[in-house]
Amino acid sequence: MDADGSNQTRLTSSDMRDTYPSLSPDGSKIAFQSADDATGIYEIYVMDADGSNQTRLTTNSVQDNDPSWSSNGSKIAFNSSRDGNHEIYVMDADGSNQTRLTSNSAIDVNPSWSQDGSKITFTSHRDGNWEIYVMDSDGSNQTRLTNNGMWENHPSWSPDGSKIAFNSDRDGNREIYVMDADGSNQTRLTSNSALDEVPSWSQGGSNIAFMSNRDGNWEIYVMDADGSNQTKLTNHIAEDSWPDW
Repeated sequence: MDADGSNQTRLTSSDMRDTYPSLSPDGSKIAFQSADDATGIYEIYVMDADGSNQTRLTTNSVQDNDPSWSSNGSKIAFNSSRDGNHEIYVMDADGSNQTRLTSNSAIDVNPSWSQDGSKITFTSHRDGNWEIYVMDSDGSNQTRLTNNGMWENHPSWSPDGSKIAFNSDRDGNREIYVMDADGSNQTRLTSNSALDEVPSWSQGGSNIAFMSNRDGNWEIYVMDADGSNQTKLTNHIAEDSWPDW
């Protein structure tokens, strides 16, 4: 859809479940995950931004999820359970050179690249709680950014690399937060009795899209980067989720 919510257009049409879209930096491609409802096994696909040329990039009997483009569009990070546990992997944009970056007995999911391509933030359950971590793009220097003993998830880098948006239920309800890239200055942006999740920055960094069920149904919203001017963009009886600018 357009950034104001207009011109909502379906890009995929199959008997599969297509979710978690991720636009390439130049806007020409969309990576996404797709699963047969019967098996529930997701694979990573890519298509042109108009929905054409849908191509599968991963082929496994286990889950491949959460695609995220590198800033130059040459690589896609994702998570996979192919080695017996959900870990962060990276591959070239054509699906070649699939390489594991994390190796932990806990679950690592939801990768997000920094704008300069040097770092990847992700969610891990390795310390007994869902927390936000960051690592160098080759998998080294894995460092925890949040430490609240609560559910912290879906990190998203700001375009200038200075901040990371994420959602957390540390205040008793799932809300959108933002912090500096080093984990400092963690600040809540939304505050309501419903669930706000999956933040996604606009290219200029002035806005954040997210999903919320505050009106009784999952819809896409947008707000200014400081949390002001929260506005609903979709209004449908079905679920609208996983926004990506």
